[in-house]
Amino acid sequence: MEPGNRRIVGGERRGRRRPRLGRRREIPAFILALGLPPLLQFLLDLLPHDQLSTDMLVHLTGIVGVALLGGLWPAVLAAVVAGLIVNYFSVHPVGSLSVIDPENILALLIFVLVAVAVSLVVDRSAKLSKEAHLAGAEAAVLSDLSRRAVAEGNSIPAFLDKVREHFQVVGAGLWVKRETGPGGAVVWELAESSGKPQPGDVSASDVVEQLDRDRILTLTGRDLTDDERRLLTAFGAHLLAMVQREELTASQRENLRLAEGNTMRTSILRAVSHDLRTPLAGIKLASSSLRDKTITFSAEEQEELLATVESGADRLDRLVSNLLDMSRITADSVAPLIRPVYWADAVGEALRGTDSARLRVLLPDNMPPVDADPGMLERVIANLVENALKYAPGSDVVISGTVGGAGSARIGDVPASELTVVDRGAGIPADEVLAMFRPFQRADDTTPGTGIGLGLAVAKGFTEAMGGVLLAEPTPGGGLTMVVRLPLSTGVAPSSGTKGQRGHSSDR
Repeated sequence: MEPGNRRIVGGERRGRRRPRLGRRREIPAFILALGLPPLLQFLLDLLPHDQLSTDMLVHLTGIVGVALLGGLWPAVLAAVVAGLIVNYFSVHPVGSLSVIDPENILALLIFVLVAVAVSLVVDRSAKLSKEAHLAGAEAAVLSDLSRRAVAEGNSIPAFLDKVREHFQVVGAGLWVKRETGPGGAVVWELAESSGKPQPGDVSASDVVEQLDRDRILTLTGRDLTDDERRLLTAFGAHLLAMVQREELTASQRENLRLAEGNTMRTSILRAVSHDLRTPLAGIKLASSSLRDKTITFSAEEQEELLATVESGADRLDRLVSNLLDMSRITADSVAPLIRPVYWADAVGEALRGTDSARLRVLLPDNMPPVDADPGMLERVIANLVENALKYAPGSDVVISGTVGGAGSARIGDVPASELTVVDRGAGIPADEVLAMFRPFQRADDTTPGTGIGLGLAVAKGFTEAMGGVLLAEPTPGGGLTMVVRLPLSTGVAPSSGTKGQRGHSSDR
């Protein structure tokens, strides 16, 4: 259903009318037009004079004052009344409305015409002055509106609140045209509103501003004056620009999401074709050799082949787990089960099965617990340690921690505790630190088959999901230091609405 045309103030409009001075000025002006000429004549009678021009100039001054107050028509009335009074009291024969001398008749006519002409000029000047004032006020409102929209990035509901408050109406709404049904029936749906609930039909609103073919701005509570309608048109243009900007932003966000999805799929295909095939090939070769009845292996050779199968399976498990975790992080579906966790417990579980003589754990005995999901924290530590061992093959990897609380380790205003994983490898340039945490990013010198570049991305995603921070800092003397910062535990139980996702992060 299309909105009723009788209320639409957008689209085609009549020519712009000049503003009236208002009833508050016109009514007193009419009263003054009737009372001021007799008052001026009374004052003239008190002053001794014998010139008709003096009476006319004094009354002309009063007519100008009436015109300044109420405009043309009160001034015309004042001119007629003043002409009659001058004729009666100052033109011979005095005390009569009849005029004997033709020159006096001409003088009275010229007096009335001059009074009307002056009233026209004064009326036009007053209206132009009021119009300029209104235009200045409108420009100030629109300038302030634009400045706030740019500075604050106002949303559409907040903008509708401003519209409702400015025009002092009870409700404002933005309607969008939809096509429903097989026949393509057109209906108007309320997209956003402010104030009192909007009527169910657009035509039931008091004011309808057509923004474009598919959008309408409505006001309820009162009708608007011509000046307010003109200002509402400017508000509507600004609202339409905001709507289009939000649509463009949403489109850009969707395009970015699709591009990231394409990158993810391409990277997964690359991982499947290279990194996943390498451990599969080792498993296939070792298992086929063990099943071959024509070959006899010694106990040591059988143990080596079985170790190859187990190592390949572990690598596949890590790769697939990282892929699944990264997909959950990308979909924003990670919900940690927060509870007090001790660093020593998390490190012990994370390093279980890691056989490396280059690992050194230097944790203080008095480290307090932090708020974290145990499974996620174990995965974070395991990925950081694996990354350090991989990229610093010739150095020790040191896991240490700080007590926190009294130091500088904080997350916002919350005291925190830190765990550091320090290596003495080649390190990474400062301008590549951000790229290091992106999915499928690997160092240039990494040999094929050593991973698909998801370890640090998953570690960062899990850390932030737990309310923590993962930082990369250069190690003094060379290398890289990864810092896991988590808030100190307060011992308060998590809210009942928090659900854990431990199945994907604790099976390591």
